[in-house]
Amino acid sequence: MVVFKNESEESLNQLFRALADGTRRDILARSLVETPSVSDLAARYDMSFAAVQKHVAVLERAGLIQKRAKGREQLVSADHARLQRAGELLDHFESIWRQRLTQLDDVLLPKGK
Repeated sequence: MVVFKNESEESLNQLFRALADGTRRDILARSLVETPSVSDLAARYDMSFAAVQKHVAVLERAGLIQKRAKGREQLVSADHARLQRAGELLDHFESIWRQRLTQLDDVLLPKGK
């Protein structure tokens, strides 16, 4: 796999593994529009507090969110730059596939016939 500027393959694997889970995508989406505490998040899901903490930890290791202490609570906020990086990588892959499809069209549908 091509390693992108300043990104190790392991870093990219962590990023996309974190995004592969629906609960983690939902936690990320919530943290884009608000700054929930881990406790607030745990109350929204039908799973244990510890399970939500694990999801948050995966997102944090991938660099998609940060936690900060406010009193006894841990507040969760999204890292917009990291999420934008994921979008750029997906755009890159889409560009490759669009180029391949164009090449295939050129082979299957020659111009002038």
